Parts: sequence; C-alpha cells; structure tokens
Amino acid sequence: MNIKKRTLGIIPMLFLGLFFSCGPTVTVTQDYDRAVNFSEFKTFATFDLSAQKGQVNQLNVDRVTKAIRAEMTAKGFKETSDNPDLKVNAVAILKNKTQVTANSNYYGYGGMYRPYGYWGGGAVMGGGSTTFNTYNYVDGSLVIDIISTKTDKLVWQGIGNAEIDNKPDNPEEFINSSVKSIMAGFPPGAAKK
Repeated sequence: MNIKKRTLGIIPMLFLGLFFSCGPTVTVTQDYDRAVNFSEFKTFATFDLSAQKGQVNQLNVDRVTKAIRAEMTAKGFKETSDNPDLKVNAVAILKNKTQVTANSNYYGYGGMYRPYGYWGGGAVMGGGSTTFNTYNYVDGSLVIDIISTKTDKLVWQGIGNAEIDNKPDNPEEFINSSVKSIMAGFPPGAAKK
C-alpha cells in the first residue's frame, strides 16, 4: 500500500485491472433465487457489455466477457444467440475512498525519562504529538448478474470486491481468476470440482 503523510493523488484507474501486482484478496458474495430450478438452464448469452465511461476501458470489458464465457462453458452451458435460457451481465463499480489513521506519541508525567520527571532539566507534565496519515484508494467491485430470459428476472448474482491500488503485472490473469472466484457458486447446488 502507498501510505504517505498528507494526501496522495489518485491516478486514473482502469477498472478491475488495477489491483496490487501481487494480487489482492477478492471478497466474494453471492445471492440467488431459491425457488429457481437451475438444472433447467442449458444455454446462455452475454449482454453486450460496453465500456463504462470513465471507469471501464474496452480492453477490460473484453477480458471480463471472455472470462465469463469461459466459466459458463466450463460449467456445461452452451453459448447461443438464438433464444438462450440465461443472459449474463457484468458491471464495474469504482468508488474513490480515503482512509485516515492517527499515530499519537504521548509522554505523560515525567516525560521521556520517567519515572524521574526530568526532561531537559525541568519537570515535564506531559506532551506529545499526533501524525495523521491519509491513504487514498479505489474500492472496486465487479457485479455479475444472471437473468432468466423466460421470466426476465434476476436469478443469481455474484459480487467480487477488492481494494484497487496498483496495476497488476497481468490484468488478464487477474480478471480471469476474479471472475472464476465470483462464479464459483454458480449454479447453486452444483457439485464442487
């Protein structure tokens, strides 16, 4: 993490491809409609994902779409544009955040040379200082929605969240592993490999 005194400048971020180069921890949450029989779904299509102005560049949109297709195919679903059972959409949400920490150094009665009570020749009743550190970062989330085309309702949602700090060495690898983590619980009830 980049922690500096005062304020850091935020470098424009390029979507989820800007995480720690060593790979941040992606926190995943999932939810689904428990009344839906997911074994009835066999085919899928992706929404026409497009670059979100100021947040998502086209390279990362293509990477996310490719990763979603790979995950759905690996789970046994067939991609089709002719009346698919499911439509898959992805949205990135980026929020600028600031974390402030305070470090206090306090010398109570007696100062640095406690218990003697002398500091520079006289008794000291107390003193100290507080340093404030500001850390600016981007909180990034990738939301993957799966919609039933029959009912036109959301049936499953997975969200991956991570703190964006630096550009990774390999954005494609990071996006692939993030999408895999987010979609690990889809379809609900499927045997884990």
